[in-house]
Amino acid sequence: MTRAFAFACFPVRRQTGCAPHCLSRIFARFRADGQVLRRAARAALLMAITAGSGLIGVAQANDAEAGIGVGGIVLKPSAAIVMEAEDLYISEEIVRVTYRFRNPTDRAITTTVAFPMPRQPRGMADHWYDMDRPHDFSGFGFNTKVDGKPVRLKQIDRAMIGDRDVTQRIAELGWPLYWVNASGYSDLFEKMDAAQRKAFAAEGLVIEEEMFDFRPVPAWDLATFFVREQRFPASSTVTVEHEYVPMTGGSVGGALHKSVREDSPEIREAYRADYCVDDHFLRGVDRRLARRKPGYVHYYSETWIGYVLSSGANWKGPIGDFRLVVDKGSTDNLVSFCMDGVKKISPTRFEVRKTGFNPKRDLKILIAKFHEVEE
Repeated sequence: MTRAFAFACFPVRRQTGCAPHCLSRIFARFRADGQVLRRAARAALLMAITAGSGLIGVAQANDAEAGIGVGGIVLKPSAAIVMEAEDLYISEEIVRVTYRFRNPTDRAITTTVAFPMPRQPRGMADHWYDMDRPHDFSGFGFNTKVDGKPVRLKQIDRAMIGDRDVTQRIAELGWPLYWVNASGYSDLFEKMDAAQRKAFAAEGLVIEEEMFDFRPVPAWDLATFFVREQRFPASSTVTVEHEYVPMTGGSVGGALHKSVREDSPEIREAYRADYCVDDHFLRGVDRRLARRKPGYVHYYSETWIGYVLSSGANWKGPIGDFRLVVDKGSTDNLVSFCMDGVKKISPTRFEVRKTGFNPKRDLKILIAKFHEVEE
């Protein structure tokens, strides 16, 4: 598990950072060893790459139709319901999304709608310093309305390996859904002899992977879903509104310093792949970091916000009218995300509009903030 100096991820609800005395120590070390930043950036590359695969950075999810059967909850494409519109606003402070669904059939349809949370531990890898217990999503604070009326969501916890629900099997074995201990690993399989591990490996329940230093660990994650029963009357539309404070990932420091980019171009390419960072963005980073104020050191921090758009493709046909607004917060901040047709509509807000939208990838937003600290 990579734990690189100055690149440890700090998941927060409102801002990313550490106290000024902490930053003073960090930059004292930077001054003492000019190569520290480069070495830390290389070590953090794995984190940047796994962010691209969805392992790092806490994301919230789009609505998706689900079925609850004997095996648990299963996200599935809708056979009838159309998503006519989605209006999405994302900032570090709040996420607001309004959907307009239409049932074009002559019969009422009732289905289970699920809002999946990040899986644990792999989907919450930026909590490495606090992984001995699962994150409690029960107080997440969804505000959900259907046609203007508040509705309640039910929390369901499952053990998942990819799309495979193994909750029942794990319960039969008496094993926990969440398995990380105080050391950041699990001794569940390490206590077993080779023959026992081999038997469970044949079931796909044990895995050795780089994230856990190739030690034998459980292959499942704790998957939390917030679900509700939703009725769509015949030949009518239903408006659903969600509002919540996002959980964001972030870092104190980052790998976009010019010297790091030049020394480790693979890091730059990882940022391009995840956030579509372009040369204009990088020039903005360089210009802000080149500021000089006697007695101060300038640095930048990163905030990452994820939103699962791809589940919006689970409804029948494309999203009719799609609108996205991303707010970067301060005018001095920089923002980058992968979406074409971006239009600046205010000093801090950027808009995307699409018709017949069929999302192919999830949204990852990078906000770069710039700070100064006394030497």
